[in-house]
Amino acid sequence: MIALFNRTYTSLNRLGDDLLPLLSRLVFAGVLFMYYINSGLTKIGDSLFSPSLGAYAQIFPKQMEAVSYDVSQMSGFHTLVVLAGTWAEFILPVLIVIGLLARPAALGMIGFIIVQSLTDIVAHGADGGTWFDGASDGIIADQRAFWILGLLIVLFKGAGWLSIDRFFSGPSADPAA
Repeated sequence: MIALFNRTYTSLNRLGDDLLPLLSRLVFAGVLFMYYINSGLTKIGDSLFSPSLGAYAQIFPKQMEAVSYDVSQMSGFHTLVVLAGTWAEFILPVLIVIGLLARPAALGMIGFIIVQSLTDIVAHGADGGTWFDGASDGIIADQRAFWILGLLIVLFKGAGWLSIDRFFSGPSADPAA
């Protein structure tokens, strides 16, 4: 009986190592990919190097209000942060979905979600919600924890067998790479 349990458990582990990263990327593609692409599109001005007024207002709401929404009064630092955030909203999701540099992209997305959440709570005054409150509808605390959990699977397990990372790592590579 113990041997049967061990064989079954080993098979489930192998199956999980193969499927979890792929399913995590699939869920990311279905739930968050267009969310981030659309968010990035709201931040583009005349070009990818010229952020919109809305980009500054989304990322630096209190600073923009302090300068009466005059972008010319924002520093080069602010522009660099806005550009990096805008580009990250396009580049990181694409890398995760296609499975190219998936581990660093997942780490970048985790950092992005943390900064995004802090900006929403501190700068925009959003209700961050709380864990262990018996409600599962907290947009920031609850939902974004699940977003990060899916990305942690990619960070720790890799992109999975159906990915560009796997193609470049070769057939003899670890299936979780």
